[in-house]
Amino acid sequence: MADSSALLVVGEVFVDLVIPGPHIESKMRLGGIMHAARGLWARGVDYALAAICPRYLLEDARAYAAAHGCKEFVWLGEVNGAPNVVVIGDAREVSWQGYEDLLRDRRHVTLRDEVAELAGYTNVLVFPGRFELTDLRSMLSPNATFDFDIAYDVTALSALSAYRGCLRTIIISTSSPLFAREAAQDIAPFLAQVREIGAEWLLLKENRGGSRLFHVADGAVDRIPAQLGTTVNSVGVGDAYSAVLSGLSATHDVVEAAWRGAQVATRYAQTTYPDDLRRDVQRDALVSVATLRGLWGTSLPWHDRPNHSIYLAAPDFSYISKPEIERAISSLEYHNFRLRRPLQEVGELPQDAPFVDRQAAYARDLALLRECTVVLAIPLGRDPGTLVEVGMALEMSKPVVTFDPRAENNNTMVVAGSATYSTDLDQCLNGLFQALGQPASQQL
Repeated sequence: MADSSALLVVGEVFVDLVIPGPHIESKMRLGGIMHAARGLWARGVDYALAAICPRYLLEDARAYAAAHGCKEFVWLGEVNGAPNVVVIGDAREVSWQGYEDLLRDRRHVTLRDEVAELAGYTNVLVFPGRFELTDLRSMLSPNATFDFDIAYDVTALSALSAYRGCLRTIIISTSSPLFAREAAQDIAPFLAQVREIGAEWLLLKENRGGSRLFHVADGAVDRIPAQLGTTVNSVGVGDAYSAVLSGLSATHDVVEAAWRGAQVATRYAQTTYPDDLRRDVQRDALVSVATLRGLWGTSLPWHDRPNHSIYLAAPDFSYISKPEIERAISSLEYHNFRLRRPLQEVGELPQDAPFVDRQAAYARDLALLRECTVVLAIPLGRDPGTLVEVGMALEMSKPVVTFDPRAENNNTMVVAGSATYSTDLDQCLNGLFQALGQPASQQL
């Protein structure tokens, strides 16, 4: 029997497998809409699941959901041709996460007919997948209100045309292929499309830079800052955020629901143990939204990031092996930062270059350093040029974030002088967001 007050979450169930690496433990757990389920259970929001999964996962998924507060579990569709297993290379989303959905090109979904019980739900969150959204609409109440998290498997907003007139919130993240294609350069055209299909709100999740909630009708924007800490596993964080936003929107103001969703997302990134998650989320729920708005956080919208130049102080030479530098560059590209690489812009001198050429290169490097807002230092091999640039940046009162992957520069001047010093790129990335972002208390 459907509980009309519960949130119905529709989508696929996967198995997430994290490949171990530095600072990352191997982890296998049920993913897909099970991330949403964990977030809702932790926050104490009533929910039901309409799950699409392979037959071999069905009983495990049903049992797991029942143990985590699910009011009703409906097997909506069967996945054939693929195991619904996702292998994840970077669970902390320092850069591209390297998702591999095994046999994804062979996967196809067959929706089942015995789903009359879904018609009783009026608050619905959909995570699109390899199933027809128009077919889904006919199975659900004509009076239902819908939220859509369109991170993946939606190639155009026109795919939601069957839901015109009953859309509340469209949710998208900066990692979405649709965002990359339609809104990475300018959010305005995409916002116009959201308005055209009749949605009331657009939530843009911007990773470590927080999120923005757009009120489509009047153009108002609420910035929700990120509370940055040590990321244990970022997989499913956005799903938990979306679920709590959607679950609370039926009984709370949407803006307040978004702030609460962000709270849960923060905790979700910090542990993969559900009981610990629930304990922390329940404690956070005691904090009022008014108090939340006054807490320190980091807001750095995707579209503002290229306005800040980051100077790369590193032995970025063509003739050395520098995998740590390449990884840092990849990370900054992924997060839409504008990285200035002196050896790329000024030119790389031969090792026997004459003094006059060295003087000219020094002057150009110094001018570039002055132009930049913050310095990312990677002093591999205790590179003297990098350490000199660090000292010059500190003298200019520019924040320096030092990534020391080989732990070669753990000395007082570097550690104490840096705004952030770490051997972990995850912590250094947080340091860049904090150095460039706008503190939450300055937005009020």
